[in-house]
Order: sequence, then structure tokens, then C-alpha cells
Amino acid sequence: MKKLANKWPFLVIILLGLFVLVGPYHDSRVSALDKGVYKDIKTFNEVFDIVKKNYVEDVDSSVLIQGAINGMMRSLDPHSTFMTPEVYKELEVETQGRFGGIGIEITILKDVLTVVSPIEDTPAFNAGVKSGDQIIKIDGKSTKDITIMEAVKKLRGPEDTKVTITIMRENIAKPKDFVLTRAIIQVKSVKAKTFEDNIGYFRIASFHERTADDLRKALRDIGEKVRPMKGLVLDLRNDPGGLLIQAIEVSDIFLKSGVIVSTRGRTKNMETKAMARDDGNEMTCPIVVLVNEGTASAAEIVAGALQDNGRALIIGTKTFGKASVQTVIPLEDGSALKLTTARYYTPKGRSIQAEGIKPDIIVKYVRPSEDTENNYWEDRLREKDLKGHIKPAKEDGTKLDEEVVKDIKDPSDVAHDNQLKTAIDILKSWDIMKKNLNS
Repeated sequence: MKKLANKWPFLVIILLGLFVLVGPYHDSRVSALDKGVYKDIKTFNEVFDIVKKNYVEDVDSSVLIQGAINGMMRSLDPHSTFMTPEVYKELEVETQGRFGGIGIEITILKDVLTVVSPIEDTPAFNAGVKSGDQIIKIDGKSTKDITIMEAVKKLRGPEDTKVTITIMRENIAKPKDFVLTRAIIQVKSVKAKTFEDNIGYFRIASFHERTADDLRKALRDIGEKVRPMKGLVLDLRNDPGGLLIQAIEVSDIFLKSGVIVSTRGRTKNMETKAMARDDGNEMTCPIVVLVNEGTASAAEIVAGALQDNGRALIIGTKTFGKASVQTVIPLEDGSALKLTTARYYTPKGRSIQAEGIKPDIIVKYVRPSEDTENNYWEDRLREKDLKGHIKPAKEDGTKLDEEVVKDIKDPSDVAHDNQLKTAIDILKSWDIMKKNLNS
């Protein structure tokens, strides 16, 4: 029982913390709920002891404790999780935009490991893995009851090593194996190009540590080629988000003043409000932002900030609807909790949690008739589809649209992208409309 004894301080700390908060049992301030907490902890101790003594095989106490913690986190929401020291290190690497793996965002949907979105120009994306694909096996082993962090550990690995994922997809008759060669996923956060009539195009694939700097550089480079820039397309389609601070910095590039985003949680330190600063070099040309069901989290913050401040026209389809903030809390042993600690709100006070941002002009993606690679439309996942998602802050009974869209493989091909063509056509006619309105 030596290993078990080593775990008792963990339980004692919990009990001591409760004792400090509510006082001894005879204190009249102790509520029935508080007594219920003591009772539940006692039950946990009893179950722990029974399993440790009577399970058919000897079980390491740390395995039981970690299993209990994982179960606790799983009962909260899809974005809260416990990370082992190894997984926590992986997360730190990922936020830098460079890691070894296959390049997919994953979640647990209806108890099945599911692809939220493949990352552009990665092994998974290039092999044809799609949003909504169910990963039922990894290297031949079932993913039933797997946690996201366990899946991440299996999918990540050194460059040039192989991993096989078995996919189920709504429109295929039987599971399909994808043998993928892991690569160094160097997420290129910003891509840029120009179109005729001095229109700049900027695509943000995700928000990591260098996104705002990369965007500033891209704006300078394009600005040197097209003077003046008459219009700007900011493409946030299929952008799964990332770092909150980067979303704020990107928004500030286009705003001279006003609120960018605010956050509210249960604790006072989670109440924040980010304001735009006038640096004197903000873009002044008209802006169109492209969004779709894959636009999530940090990308939605940018879209909401530009929409509510009247700085950009939002075009596309309703966004993913993830308006919660996760705080990473390191623990003494090198592990960490990623815990949902707040909701974020757009400048006008909207909570888009599980609802998404509705574009100013709804334009559904139309698959070109000559595109025969896929002969079906696929449903995109949204926050509201995730098991245990946090409910919207305000329940007004608004019915969510059910829209479908194809993954866009070349997000800068006007001939095959009707959403982008619409954005460019609007920017081309902006000056004409402005002259007519002022005449």
C-alpha cells in the first residue's frame, strides 16, 4: 500500500480546503450541499480502496487517480482536459506553430473520435481526410473510449514515421484506411496574394505565436506591390482558431478604436476588455471577411470585432460558435489542466457560444460542376454538435441554420470559389457605389 499512501495527501488537501472554506461540521453555516461534497469524497475513497484491494490485477494508484481526474474533466465540456507532462509539452510546441504529426484538429463527437478540420498543406489534408470523418481505429486499435489527449499522443510522432487511421464517413460503405507519413507540421499562419484592381487577399489558417507579426509582414509586402490597395479580403474560412492574444492583435491591425473583445467568467480576474489602439498605420481600405462553419474561436473573435465595429463586411456562412476561453493551469508535477474559465463577447456584447456569427451577406459555397473528386456535400461540425458544449449565455430560442459546405482545397482560386468571387466583386464595385451614394 506504499503507492496508495503516497496519494493520500492529494485527498487530504481537498478535505482541508473544504474545512477552511466551510468550517467544522457543527458550524451552522455548513449547507446540505457542502455535506454532500464530504459524502461524495468519502464514497470516492471507498471505491478507490475497494478497487485497489480487490481488482483482478494489481493497478497502479496513479493510474486510478489519473482516470478519476480524466473522468472529472470529461464531465465538464469538450474543451476542458487534463494533460500529462508529455501532452502539456506537446501543447506548448503546438502553439509555436511547429510540431510532428499528421495535421488534424480532433474532438469527441457522440463518443466517437472525430475530425473537426484538417490543417491545410499537411499529410492528412493532402490525403483527403475531411471534417466529420470518424476515426474508429489508429494503427489497427479501436479508438472506443479514447480521450482526445490519448489520441493526440498516438497521432503525433517523429517526422517520416507512419500512422494508419481507419475512417468511417457517411457516404462510404465500409471503413477506409489512410496510411499517413508524419511530417513536421509547420503551420504557415498567413498566406497572401493580389488580384486585379489592386485588391489584396490574406488567408489566416490558424492563430499561433507569430500570426499577427506574419500578417503585418504580409500586409507590408503586398502594400509595396499594389499602391494604393483599393480593397482587402481577409479569409478566415476553416480557421480553427488558436491564441486569444493573437486574435486581439490581428483585430487591432484593422481598428483605430473601440472594443475588440471582452471576457467574463466566475472569477474577477477573468473579466477583461481588450481595446483597439490607434497606431496611425491602420488599413483604411474596404475589407471583406470570409467565414464558414469551420471558422472558430480566435477567428470568430476577429470576425466579430470587425463586424461589430463596422469595419468589415462579413460574407459566407454561419461560423462554428466556440465562444469560450480556456486557461492552461500548470501543476507541480509538470502536468496541466486546460480549463474553460470564461465566455468571450463581441464588442456589442453578443455571446456567440453554440450559435456562431451570422454573416452580413450569406453566400453558401457552391461546388464547381467539374469537381468530381467528391460527389457529395458534407456536413460541417459546429460547437453545438459537440457533446457537453457550454450553452449560450442568453437563450432566446433562435433556431440555428443547418448549412453544408465542402472543404476548400484552393482558397484563392476565384474561378472555382464563388464566395471569394463575391467578395472581390463587392470590393471592385465599392468605389462605384460610394460615388453614387455621394452624388
